[in-house]
Amino acid sequence: MKPLPALELVTRLEDAEWLDPLAKSVRKAVKKVIRPRWARDILHGVPIGHPVHPLAVQVPIGAWISAAVLDALPGNEKAATLLIGVGTVSVVPSAVAGFTDWSQLHPQQQRVGLVHAGANIAATSLYIASLVQRARGSQGSGKVLAYLGLATVSASGFLGGHLTYRQAAGVNHSEEIPHRFPSGWHPLAPLEELPDGTLHKRDVAGLPLLVFREGDTVNVLSDVCSHLSGPLHEGKLKQGAPEADSGSGEPCVVCPWHRSTFSLRTGEVQAGPATSRQPRFETRITDGLVEVCLPGAD
Repeated sequence: MKPLPALELVTRLEDAEWLDPLAKSVRKAVKKVIRPRWARDILHGVPIGHPVHPLAVQVPIGAWISAAVLDALPGNEKAATLLIGVGTVSVVPSAVAGFTDWSQLHPQQQRVGLVHAGANIAATSLYIASLVQRARGSQGSGKVLAYLGLATVSASGFLGGHLTYRQAAGVNHSEEIPHRFPSGWHPLAPLEELPDGTLHKRDVAGLPLLVFREGDTVNVLSDVCSHLSGPLHEGKLKQGAPEADSGSGEPCVVCPWHRSTFSLRTGEVQAGPATSRQPRFETRITDGLVEVCLPGAD
């Protein structure tokens, strides 16, 4: 079965460089408004382990679809109006989370995302106009505007699906590692060949690994950032908050692309936009040779 013609139009948006100046201005505005790192982490979804935006959009979409059903039946004008109001108000937190994620994407993704956001703004405007007409007693035009809003937000949802499933925005880019890395123990390198206290890259079984040696302890993570596949070995080494038992900071790596921060000892996310932890490899030293094993590898 051939893809829908609309798919080709959406694919062309990925290369629409004329959108870049607007995207740059919007990106600057988002970063200026949402400045605290803790706020950005919450909006990205770091505490829950995946993006907040897909969850938040369920409220306005659900309310608007329910209103459309009620509008098709007589005697439900008040209930439909209430649902449209709920959907319109709930758009705000959804949009804030969406723009926060969008500001940390690749240019091709941002172009599609910008049109996606524009369609959502248009849909919300139609629903606001519907509320105005209903308040004036013009139920007929209010219903027409609401159905136009539903059609617009549905088209926007198609763009959101393309952004997520075709362009892989918001997904875990390290999920495949356990399925590609062979099970069991594999040689990494002689311990004496690994630099101490610096980020280092090694390939094992065809996959790039990030290596950080602390004396006789070797920490190994996937080198592919879970956010958008950035090369972590090109990032910066950072000391986290002091630990209670040692008084020293936990070593972390900051991705060079979008500044996602991960613990080098556990792989846990310390700061977004990444929401998924890095795959962490177990290590052992046998006769001076460092070996690695990935728990859960197929």
